[in-house]
Formats: sequence, structure tokens, C-alpha cells
Amino acid sequence: MTFNAEHFHQPRTIEELQEIVVRVDKLRALGSGHCFNNIADTPFHQASMENFKLVVGINKDDQTVTVEAGLKYGELCPWLHKQGYALHNLASLPHISIAGACATATHGSGIGIGNLAAAVTEMEMVNAAGEIITLSRKKDEDTFCGAVVGLGGVGIVTKLTLQVQPAFNMAQRVYLRLPLDALLKNFEDIMASGYSVSLFTDWQSEVINQVWIKRVTNSDGPIEAETDFYGAHSADVDRHPVDDLTAENCTDQLGIPGPWHERLPHFRMDFVPSSGEELQSEYFVPAEHAKAAIEAMQGIGSQLEPVLIVSELRSIAADDLWMSTCYQLPSIAFHFSWNLDPDGVIKVLPIVEEALRPFGARPHWGKVYTMSADEVRILYPKFKDFRELLNEVDPSGKFRNDFLQQTFFD
Repeated sequence: MTFNAEHFHQPRTIEELQEIVVRVDKLRALGSGHCFNNIADTPFHQASMENFKLVVGINKDDQTVTVEAGLKYGELCPWLHKQGYALHNLASLPHISIAGACATATHGSGIGIGNLAAAVTEMEMVNAAGEIITLSRKKDEDTFCGAVVGLGGVGIVTKLTLQVQPAFNMAQRVYLRLPLDALLKNFEDIMASGYSVSLFTDWQSEVINQVWIKRVTNSDGPIEAETDFYGAHSADVDRHPVDDLTAENCTDQLGIPGPWHERLPHFRMDFVPSSGEELQSEYFVPAEHAKAAIEAMQGIGSQLEPVLIVSELRSIAADDLWMSTCYQLPSIAFHFSWNLDPDGVIKVLPIVEEALRPFGARPHWGKVYTMSADEVRILYPKFKDFRELLNEVDPSGKFRNDFLQQTFFD
């Protein structure tokens, strides 16, 4: 993503951040920059939270950890594991900032497991007046549920408190060439076959290319693979989600146990993630429509082939966060990694969106989509409440950019 801010700030203290907020008329916060649209962009002032990356501490009684907003998951998790704790889930990349991931409802995968924002129990931010305010689930439940997935419009988040749980070990196995008919007949069982399950496909044949299954284990030795997983066979070497790429930047597979934070992501923190330069889109379909949506996608696969790198399907639990893509709906995420071909991608996105429209698909806030603001608004029961919240906490629109203006106000 290329940003267009005329003024770029890197405050080192909360006092510096407060001074910037008070001084300027328009300001957007920037996390790790892992977005593929203009949600974090502005032509005016942009404040990077890169210097806010401390672990504030653990509350063992509440089983929470408090961190500064610029900390990345890959920086927090090894430290947290050494303290004997784990987060409930992680995204496929550990390279993303915690605050940015939560603000856009970024997620991992798992039946009954919520997105990353679902772990937030308290948040500290600098509001439009430059004041430090704190919201918590216990004390400010309604406003809190509106602010967590705040899309950068409620305030500049400086600290987050996250629910943790006892640390655990995991092992993952990859299975190849799952027949599509077997997936459709056994979809719920397949998606529930591990703590976290991902399906990778290119929509070009009657098979799912790869099934990644991550399971909790207490074993010290490798977890044996099923000889026949619904017609798929186990991989005998580590795999990359894209069949023709090397797996050196992927987390260990072949059933080898390891800490939760070294198995839940697909990619290792110490390697360059994913396949390089690309665009991404993602749509969240209510789980009850998953099989029909898969069939709809299969019907347009040939039209995606010129620009599609790989597609991933994951499950995410419902939550109560107003602007979460899984608000009140357990969902299946249809993710698309595209070639870096903006013109080609823009041509196929309406085809994808038309196929998924009957199922009420919600687009990921930080990825590329072409759905109109009117289409997006009707998908969120709390849309009007969120707009009122933005007006209440930021009446002058200091934190508002083109993305927020067009999505919520125009």
C-alpha cells in the first residue's frame, strides 16, 4: 500500500501523540500497513504507532495481558508463551500490529473461536480532543462493543487489554486434493476436525488443493496423519498454500508439536510472509450458507483464473462487536490472494461479489472490494449506531478520511 499523507508523524510518547491530535485538523493512525485499500490513508496527517510496542503487563487474576498499540503479534506471542499464557487465536501472518488487526476485525480460524478483536477486554485511546480515555467491556459495554472494531474513527488506540488462556502446544497436518463432493457432504465435520482449519483452492477443479488442520496436543512426538482424510491424502513434505512456492517461510507441519504461536499462523515471523506482492480480498458468508456459497464460487472459477493466486476458506465464531464482519453471525471467510494486477482484479471482483451477494457476504474492512456503501451498510444491524458513535466522539471528523466518509456518511 502506498500512502499519500503530506505529513507523517512518529510520536514516541503518548504526550507527543496528544499534542499532534490537538494541533492538526485531520489525522489517521497507521499500524503495520497490512491493508489493501485506503482505510488507513489520508492526504493530510498520518501518525504511525510503530514506537508504541511495549508489553505493559499481565493480570493473572483476570487472565489478561495489556500491550501498546504498535506491538505485533509475532513480538508479543513468544514472550507471552514464556509466561505460560496464550491468545485464543492468531491470523495467518504474525507480522501485523495488534491494534490494527483488532480495529478491522482481522481473524484466525476455528469453529466457536472468535476473531482477534473478540479477545479485547479494555482499550485506551486518545480522543479527538486529545484526552486519554479508557473503555472496558465491564464498565462501558455498549460503547465498548461499538469502539473495538473502530476502523480508526473512534480515536487513536494506545493500549489494548486482551484475554489470555493457559499456553498450549499444537501440531498441524496438511492434506492434499480433497474431493469437492466430499467437502460438501461433510463440510461441518471437516471444518471442526481441528482447533483451526483452512481450505486452500484455486476454484479450477473439482478438488480442494490443500486442507491445513491445526490441533492441540500434549504429545512430545509427531502426530500421525490419517491415511484417508475424506478422500484427501497427507502431505509428506511441508507445503506452502500456493502449490508452486517453497514452504521455507511456513510454520512447521508434518504433525510436529510446537508452541501455539508457532503453529496457529501459516507463516513464520522470521521470514518474508506470503507470496510477495499481491492484492487481497475477503468476504464473510454466514455459516449456514457456506455450502451454497462454495458451489456458487465453483461456478465462476474459470473467470478468476487470470488473476487468482489462491483462495482460502476459514470459519469464525459470531461476536457482539458492532462493526465486526462476524457480528451476530458465525461465518465462513472466503479469502482471495490476487496477482498485483489492479485492473484485472477490479474486473473480477464484481463477479465474486455477485456470486456471494445472495448470502449476505460482508467484505473485509481492510481488503479490496467494489461493493457500494449502500450495499455494505445494510449488512450491519448496528450501522446507524456506529455512525452516531463516530459523530459523538469526533464531531469535527478529525479522524475521518475518504474511506470512512464514503462508507458511513455520504
